[in-house]
Amino acid sequence: MNSEELSGPHDTPQSLRGPLLAVAAAALLGCVFAAVSTSDFMQHLDRQVHAIHCSFIPGAGKEIGESGCKAVMMSPYSSFLRESVWGGVPVSLWALATFAFLFARAAGLAWKSSRPSNAETKFLLVGTLLPVLMSVIYLFLSVSKVGQTCKVCVGIYVSSAAVFLAAALAHRGNESQPEAVPFSRYLGWFAQGVAFVAVLTGAYLMFAPGADKKKALSGCGALVSAEDPAGVMVTLHEGGEPAIEVLDPLCPSCKAFDTRLAASSFREKLSLKAVLFPLDPACNWMVTEALHPGACAMSEALLCAAGLDGSNGSKNDAFAREVLRWAFKQQDALRELAAKDEGAMRARIESQFPKVKGCLGSSQVKSKLTKSLRWAVANAIPVLTPQLFVGNARMCDEDTDLGLEYTLAKMLSPAGKTARAAVKAPPPPKPTVVPVAPPPVPAAKPKPVVPVEEEAEAEAPEEKPE
Repeated sequence: MNSEELSGPHDTPQSLRGPLLAVAAAALLGCVFAAVSTSDFMQHLDRQVHAIHCSFIPGAGKEIGESGCKAVMMSPYSSFLRESVWGGVPVSLWALATFAFLFARAAGLAWKSSRPSNAETKFLLVGTLLPVLMSVIYLFLSVSKVGQTCKVCVGIYVSSAAVFLAAALAHRGNESQPEAVPFSRYLGWFAQGVAFVAVLTGAYLMFAPGADKKKALSGCGALVSAEDPAGVMVTLHEGGEPAIEVLDPLCPSCKAFDTRLAASSFREKLSLKAVLFPLDPACNWMVTEALHPGACAMSEALLCAAGLDGSNGSKNDAFAREVLRWAFKQQDALRELAAKDEGAMRARIESQFPKVKGCLGSSQVKSKLTKSLRWAVANAIPVLTPQLFVGNARMCDEDTDLGLEYTLAKMLSPAGKTARAAVKAPPPPKPTVVPVAPPPVPAAKPKPVVPVEEEAEAEAPEEKPE
């Protein structure tokens, strides 16, 4: 009695059922990783801070701080349809739908009442190429664009490879003879896969948190004045709707924001200027601890670059943008170096950009950086970065990450322009009263030291003459 006779009422041979069950198991593992990623994404749509799963073990390793998983999730590549759906539809949701479909197909073939045809295992093999292809694309984006990898994503990549290998073994071990299959049958199988994606996408759109439509149009607050009398702003992009970005060159969130904005189509629609707001007590009296060590020195370098031209003294924003790109790329190393020795960090900046030598650390650039901070004070800017003002309207903080494209689309729409125009500028903040210390009281002059003998004679009573 051979293994095929032991299969009982099912005609799928044991030699084929094993690889098919392996396909189902790998697809189920992929479902778990994709579901964890989708759940984390959905939780962050409620505008609150949540821990993110970041572990090779599904469901383990929840972290609140910065991690590769958070960087990937907040990147512009984590979801689609961002302009029409707040946060977009996460790519992990479609991965979940694809793995669920592959699980259903493989399990159905493994327990089919008749031997799977050559066309069925071939279609299953071709279907596994989709998660493999997407894994290759997203691994490339993660390494080359985001600069970090996500452990949960790596779990999806491994599951994709395992699904493909198991499907290849199943198709190779299928001894059914090739037969002519009408195209409509392939189309029907493909439609089943599309149905999995459509059902899960529809459910996501129904239950995922949505945007605050009013705030998406008008933002959260406004500037007192967008004027720049001290010339402290650096032009990041010209042409389009006037916008101001408040940033710290060594702020990881600012780097991520810049990446998301650059990857979207909206950067070209903004005439974007930057106001430097380093979260470093070395120059910023509004912070008490160095959140980003070396940010003051890096901000000075940007202002030096913007003010250096060599011909007529006009602003050189192109050079400043080059310095900012370098600062974003070298953030981790620069912060670490500045925490140990800021002098060494300044030397590295001068070595990378010799033109700023002589300006970096000078009283002139320090004064200009102070004026940049005073601009923030005059506009009652919250002590955080990044911040984006479209016109005079301030984009809500929760919309600067996953909801960036959706909110910009709304704010730049005709309805958004009308809503922003209706936002009244707040009154200028009251000047801070700095108590003036009273003038020092002059010390009392010490009395001259009188010798004891003279003091005794002075105190003795005078004798009356007889």
